[in-house]
Amino acid sequence: MLTVLIVIHLMIVIALIGVVLLQRSEGGGLGVGQSGGGFLSSRGTANVLTRTTAILATAFFVMSLALSVVAGWDRKPKSIIQNTGAPASDQGPAGAPIAPGGRGILDQLQKQEQQPAQPPQPQPPARPSGPQVPRSQ
Repeated sequence: MLTVLIVIHLMIVIALIGVVLLQRSEGGGLGVGQSGGGFLSSRGTANVLTRTTAILATAFFVMSLALSVVAGWDRKPKSIIQNTGAPASDQGPAGAPIAPGGRGILDQLQKQEQQPAQPPQPQPPARPSGPQVPRSQ
């Protein structure tokens, strides 16, 4: 059914493009109604093309909505809360490796929050790697 709707949608799109290109613009369009021997006057042709464009545009929007509804019929909502299966490999759900001794980065962060924060220890300044030249002031 989806394939049939897509084919109909493509036919509507092609017809809409053709009708829009046939309309007369400031530059003259593609020549519809410019010769005197046409089946309709230029005013009648403009009315027919305007109505046809409106009908095709409405059909385009209706078909777009129908395609989105039909495409969504097979989707079923999934709950991330009820996911009880544990990963069977050494990688997490996003392909990130699991740290040894823990189940993932969230467990490591929880352990860090539970431990009391220790103030950073001051470190002595690094020794220079070579001789230093005094600066002149």
